[in-house]
Amino acid sequence: MSLLRVENLCASYGASQALFGVNFTLAEGEVLALMGRNGMGKTTTVKAICRMIPSTGTVQFAGQDLHRLPSFRAARLGLGLVPEGRRCFASLSVAENLIAAARPGPWTTARVCAFLPRLGERMGQRAASLSGGEQQMLAIGRALMTNPRLLILDEATEGLAPLIRAEIWATIAALKRESGMAILLIDKSIRELAQVADSAAIIARGKTVWSGAMADLSADVSEQYVGV
Repeated sequence: MSLLRVENLCASYGASQALFGVNFTLAEGEVLALMGRNGMGKTTTVKAICRMIPSTGTVQFAGQDLHRLPSFRAARLGLGLVPEGRRCFASLSVAENLIAAARPGPWTTARVCAFLPRLGERMGQRAASLSGGEQQMLAIGRALMTNPRLLILDEATEGLAPLIRAEIWATIAALKRESGMAILLIDKSIRELAQVADSAAIIARGKTVWSGAMADLSADVSEQYVGV
């Protein structure tokens, strides 16, 4: 049984329609790469799943219809979001950012700091004083503190130096290996996605144009819909 089922998802920003039929499923413990060029609807899909924008179609999570729920209740079902642009609480300390998101479960402040040691070294620092890579780690740690069943990472490596990008990818691989949670990934790096993703769905012009096992994604399809 699928943990997340998205069927014929359509969404608009005012009078401008952005999604015209997005379809994919994600199982417990699976890592799915949501792929496509810039502006094709990936982040809009995430916003629709998380109930940040109105949408139609089917978005079913853990057997519940998310369209019936406000965003905060959808999140409480187990949606953990690492948003594009990080969006840490700049004036709060690292510790306060983590505590603000905490919900009961195995991911505690101590476990997050053990998993992301750099956060443990900076618990008293304000988020605004952290480097870009450290802020991204904080955004991941904050999402883990919600104890999600599904972790959504929207462009988690965007704008970071190569060494920091490699560290983020290592963190994602460790989460897959050690946590068993489902993960939905948006990123531009096909090579890194291929190393961690079990499956993929490609969006072009607001519609799913390909979905399947990551191992079955051909170079031709990748070049047609994802390559620059």
